Amino acid sequence: MISVIAALLRRDLRYFIHKAFCTVFPGSDYLPNWHIDAIVFQLLQLESGECRRLLINQPPRSLKSLSVSVAYVAWLLGRDPGRRIIVVSYSNELAAELHRQFRMVVEPAWYRDLFPAMRIARDTGSDLVTSAGGGRYATSVGGTLTGRGADLIIVDDPLKAEEALSELARKRVIDWYGGTLVSRLNDKDKGGIVVVMQRLHQEDLAGYLLQAGGWRHLNLPAIAPEDAQIPIGRGKHHTRRAGEVLHAAREDKPVLEQIKAETGSLHFSAQYQQQPIPMEGNLIKREWFRSYQQLPPAAAAGYVVQSWDVAMMTGSGNDYSVCTTWRIVKKDYYLLDVYRGRLQYPDLRRMMIGLAKRHNPTTILIENAGPGMAMLQELQRDLPDGMPRPLGIKPEGSKADRMAAQSFKIEAGQVHLPADASWLDDYLLELLAFPQGRHDDQVDSTSQFLKWASTHHMFDDCVIGVVSVKVERGYDGSYM
Repeated sequence: MISVIAALLRRDLRYFIHKAFCTVFPGSDYLPNWHIDAIVFQLLQLESGECRRLLINQPPRSLKSLSVSVAYVAWLLGRDPGRRIIVVSYSNELAAELHRQFRMVVEPAWYRDLFPAMRIARDTGSDLVTSAGGGRYATSVGGTLTGRGADLIIVDDPLKAEEALSELARKRVIDWYGGTLVSRLNDKDKGGIVVVMQRLHQEDLAGYLLQAGGWRHLNLPAIAPEDAQIPIGRGKHHTRRAGEVLHAAREDKPVLEQIKAETGSLHFSAQYQQQPIPMEGNLIKREWFRSYQQLPPAAAAGYVVQSWDVAMMTGSGNDYSVCTTWRIVKKDYYLLDVYRGRLQYPDLRRMMIGLAKRHNPTTILIENAGPGMAMLQELQRDLPDGMPRPLGIKPEGSKADRMAAQSFKIEAGQVHLPADASWLDDYLLELLAFPQGRHDDQVDSTSQFLKWASTHHMFDDCVIGVVSVKVERGYDGSYM
């Protein structure tokens, strides 16, 4: 039995990570999960030469450092003690701690019995050299690397979270990576580099590398934003559904929601969701929005409007149908509700009818392009009882141009958002990320509404409720 276990530890990195965890954190329960298998699969691709540049983004405390900077390095040196490895972190303290954990793995008798050829000749606390001439060198960003070469470079959290907003700190990491670290590879063609980190800013090292291209990217958000197939072995995948948490046994949905409440949605989006959003916003700034606790008195209401932006495709890679509901009070616009989802045509039609009944609009707007044209024509031809005849809105210009043309209304403080709503964080994150975010459906819906409202401002003293809907997939990308 012992020989079978030893064979598994030598051959299978997954089991070795389990053993390393129990060694470094004695008394703690090791909770296996598919995301460890996904990390292992990519690391093995790197070791075999099928991948030379690997970027892993995952949340804090999800075993990224233990798996990559500690266990993987110990496993590699056990199998090839002549290999030279450099491990970089944002500070000397973190580098020293990870090196200490690495020594905890390679010093016990079980490891020495497992890999008898791996013997430590010298260890200074940051530089462990094997009797075969290989070893592990720990350093921090900006540290000296003169005269050092590596077969493998691991960059583990190169930027401190507290420095994420510092352009100087971000630039220092990127400049040192490109100007110093990459040149340390012994073989520029065959040498491997792994960057494992939580996202902190759109312009952090991961953002720079993704923009440069050429990197295998394993992205592991705490909560899946959409369905995904993630490789966990040759011919094996984990099917991750939208809304599924990364490791429920360690941090379930309520725990993550509590973390989000404590850290704020912007920090959570970056560090946990791997979707960094600029704190100040891009085209649209966070400080421009106004907040309301209560809507103006009902006596001020007089005219209700809805506006839709519709999508017909429902795949996880497709855009969303979005419906934003507004109320206009003089020159102020109050966002009441946001619907965002992927529905087949019949279900989408039922949703539009249901939202019309819920908000009782006098006017409905639908983008008159692409998939929206079919919905618009059908509703105009066969109008459900109690539903106003929808108006077609012809898009003009690019998405960015349309939003830019309406941004002055937000900057002027005319757009009011509720102080609390289940959809508020997602709405804000998309608008602040635009035009660099993954989706722009809520942006399109908002710009459509704002343009229509400014050209149909007929009643200065009445309140107009508006729902805005977006049509996706199958149109040319232009919007109102």
